[in-house]
Amino acid sequence: MSTPTTATPSVTTTYAVTGMSCGHCESAVSKAVGALGAVRAVAVDVAAGRVTVTTAGEPDDAAVAEAVDDAGYELAGRV
Repeated sequence: MSTPTTATPSVTTTYAVTGMSCGHCESAVSKAVGALGAVRAVAVDVAAGRVTVTTAGEPDDAAVAEAVDDAGYELAGRV
């Protein structure tokens, strides 16, 4: 008999990111944030300066901010 598994619910959070202006920016931020352990999906809207992150459980804002910073941009906070 197998034990039922409880999946961790997904949480979607949108952040404001400054400094993005092109497709390279989109790719760099998407790759950096997507490499974080709990991240399930990343959507980058360069024109709006927004990054939407779907995570397993609550996101680690500090880790997301560090990933964005490492990519060369600045996370300005949650939207």
